[in-house]
Amino acid sequence: MKKVLLSLALIATLLPTSAQASSPLPGMPPVTNPKDIYAADRANNLSPVVANFPERVYVPNHTSNTVTEIDPKTFKVIRTFKTPKGPQHVVPSWDLKTLWVNDNAGNYLTPIDPKTGLPGKSIYVHDPYNLYFTPNGKYAVVMAEADKQMVFRDPHTMAIKKVVPVPCAGLNHADWSADGTFFVVSCEFSGQVLLVDTAKMKVLKSSNLPHTYSSMPMPQDVKISPDGSTFYIADMASNGIWAMPANKFGAFTLIKTGIEAHGMYVSRDSKTMLITNRGEGSVSVLRFSDNKLIAKWKIPGGGSPDMGGISADGTQFWVSGRYDNVVYVFDTVHGKFLRKIKVGKEPHGLAIYPQPGRYSLGHTGVFR
Repeated sequence: MKKVLLSLALIATLLPTSAQASSPLPGMPPVTNPKDIYAADRANNLSPVVANFPERVYVPNHTSNTVTEIDPKTFKVIRTFKTPKGPQHVVPSWDLKTLWVNDNAGNYLTPIDPKTGLPGKSIYVHDPYNLYFTPNGKYAVVMAEADKQMVFRDPHTMAIKKVVPVPCAGLNHADWSADGTFFVVSCEFSGQVLLVDTAKMKVLKSSNLPHTYSSMPMPQDVKISPDGSTFYIADMASNGIWAMPANKFGAFTLIKTGIEAHGMYVSRDSKTMLITNRGEGSVSVLRFSDNKLIAKWKIPGGGSPDMGGISADGTQFWVSGRYDNVVYVFDTVHGKFLRKIKVGKEPHGLAIYPQPGRYSLGHTGVFR
């Protein structure tokens, strides 16, 4: 019996970190459905925290140094306000009470009160290219791209708690395992992904994405499947998304979607995922059950769909037109393009808010 136990222990040490048995991240709200970690994101299932917030689309215009606010019911721009230089993404806080504008070039985070849509006083944060929150709400995680650092901060004051240098270039997007114990981060400019221990705030492993063309891979958005079994990594250079088993870090299978695959968004019923193909002006629809592409929605005349979000009722998909100074709206029920709305210069990570869910992991709205 002792020999058997020792053998099992030895096998466990040889398994990838993500495959080893682990308890959920302390403090993380319990998963309501082990088969669907997005079960709390059903259409119109709004938390009491956000139930009375007006529905708005918040568009950070990177080159204009402004945020445009749109009423999605009328498709009308209702407000535009200035921000410090280089707003990249609008990010819902873990507790759902604040929207943070990542003023990357200006080195600030600007809070927006979603009750009013009005900005508050900006907080100095160096190089806030992207912003996430640990699943237990303990830390904000700033992806300091230019600094090559992952900075863990207080989720309210943004005071620094730990600075983690990263062995890659272009630190960018992330998503968490089903139990919250680790997360996967993309590195756009070096073609890598990182495996990070949440509680220890430590990079465990790095892996290079395969080269499919002469150019280096350019990983972008990261998203985990509803059953928690698979991480998807969008790759602009490979024109598709890589599927990586959550328990086999570094094992990749390419699913071709379209030119310059960029952002990924899980539908309200957790059955499909929308993928923006920025280089060809389209959105691909992936079915999770068999990893098959079942539709492609094209923008008439082309476009540059980048980052966005799905409406609370699940009937619309809003996404920025990065190089066309517009926002695109798609009808998700009928799978068709609806309209363009003019905004500022180089709109990037827009957020439609509020959205269903108990808490936010960050970016433009990743809820569970």
